[in-house]
This record gives sequence, structure tokens and C-alpha cells, in this order.
Amino acid sequence: QVQLVESGGGLVQPGGSLRLSCAASGSIFSIRDMGWYRQAPGKERELVALFTAGGSTNYADSVKGRFTISRDNAKNTVYLQMNNLSPEDTAVYYCNFHVINWFSRTYTYWGQGTQVTVSS
Repeated sequence: QVQLVESGGGLVQPGGSLRLSCAASGSIFSIRDMGWYRQAPGKERELVALFTAGGSTNYADSVKGRFTISRDNAKNTVYLQMNNLSPEDTAVYYCNFHVINWFSRTYTYWGQGTQVTVSS
């Protein structure tokens, strides 16, 4: 079993910054890919940023140039630095890991979600 613990959400004014983190623990042999998704009220969950299995990064067009995904492999942790936030970024943010366990099976895990609210 794997647990994901998110932190770093909150209320911020437009133009402000926040940094989200998500730490994975448990039965982890390796992590195939990891990323961040978000879901705004009345909308479907969407990809924000992702480390692919090959190690490259993908970003939603709406966050390119403002958000940066990074990771600490030793800590099984992924981060999302969000700069120049706008009200359109208001959503619940979820981290997502595809974890390979010691039996070479891959499972998908989601964090509990953290609220990001951008408002003056």
C-alpha cells in the first residue's frame, strides 16, 4: 500500500505564489511517473503538470511559464511551484503517482487533494 500526503494549498491574492508538495510512502520499488491535476467546481479533473516515465515534463497550456513541477527522488516527493496565480487557477489540486511495487505491478494513487483559492 502507498500513501500520498499533500500540503501547501491555501488562499492567495492574484499574482501571488504557492508551492504544493506531495510525498509518497509505503511499498514503493520505483515511481513510473508523477504529476499534478486539478478540479475546479463544476469542471472535470484536468492535468496541470507531469513528469513522464522518461523523465520529461508536460504542462497544461494554461500554466506554462507560471507553474514548475519538480521532484526529490530520494524523498519520493513531487512539488508544484505556482507563480502569478489567477482566479482561474482556483481548484482542488491532486497529486498522482504511478507506483511500481516490489512485485513489478503498477498501481495508480491519488493524494487527498488540497484547496487552492486565488482571490482578492
